[in-house]
Amino acid sequence: MVCEKDPLVQKITDLYDQISTLDSLKPSKDVNMLFTQLVLTCMPPTHIDVTKLCKKVQQMRSKLIRLCGEAEGLLETHFSTILASYDNPLHHLNIFPYYTNYLKLSQLEFNILTKHCSNVPNKVAFLGSGPLPLTSIVLASFYLKTTSFHNYDIDPSANSKALRLVSSDPDLSRRMFFHTTDIMDVTNGLKEYDVVFLAALVGMDKDEKVRVVEHLAKYMNPGAVLMLRSAHGARGFLYPVVDPFDLRGFQVLSIFHPTDEVINSVIIARKFPMPKHCSAEHPVGPVKLPNKCFDIDMFNPLLNHVNLMEELDIEDQLS
Repeated sequence: MVCEKDPLVQKITDLYDQISTLDSLKPSKDVNMLFTQLVLTCMPPTHIDVTKLCKKVQQMRSKLIRLCGEAEGLLETHFSTILASYDNPLHHLNIFPYYTNYLKLSQLEFNILTKHCSNVPNKVAFLGSGPLPLTSIVLASFYLKTTSFHNYDIDPSANSKALRLVSSDPDLSRRMFFHTTDIMDVTNGLKEYDVVFLAALVGMDKDEKVRVVEHLAKYMNPGAVLMLRSAHGARGFLYPVVDPFDLRGFQVLSIFHPTDEVINSVIIARKFPMPKHCSAEHPVGPVKLPNKCFDIDMFNPLLNHVNLMEELDIEDQLS
């Protein structure tokens, strides 16, 4: 059982103590420094399993994830506002400090998606798109060039800012749509989407995440794909960890743990056809098909010094 005496936990706890006493989490020298230290501390391979932390550390981790979510939202709002000041905001996305990470994550998600989907999706939903919907923008611009993207966020201000970024682009302005609503209030509308992306910070703890997944299992179209972002190892101090066995109603196809500066793990699952003996209120549990689910551990020495595309090749070899 990992406890407060673990050196890594002590370092993360110290950073949490400093972050939690900040007057504001808006971008500033101190905020940027502390969160950079936190990310760098959580990135390397570690023995820690965040699901086995003692209660006190679990409580700290839960609070830290929420602080990270708040800071991430404020950072995206800050840069979305700056980008909106340009005539062509999408030409200046590289001013966002983590833009390269989003390029890599989107490429990773696209490659995983194409391994399990033979057809280009017609309509995609992104849940929790925020004021700077970089995943949708990157996928629509470089990979899914005929797909329409429906972005959902509960915050009207976030959607307003996001809309301003794409409104001047003749292509994306026709294929990007923004919906201000709680996804838990969207029912039959979810059946329209071939692929649903669930942002890492939609469902900030296990119970919230499970409720969202159960809602998607109830209303997504059978055969549709769910892409979820999770975290592995100490990166679970930054984002919620999705347990594949909580994906009731879905067939888990693949789990991928990046080893570089891309923080989020990626899980892809497919909505089951509804068996006759199961109701929407009691969906069937997750199933992993032989040779279809790969749990690539980020600590695998074969993967420590390769790039994302090479990791995908190794994943193929393991199948």
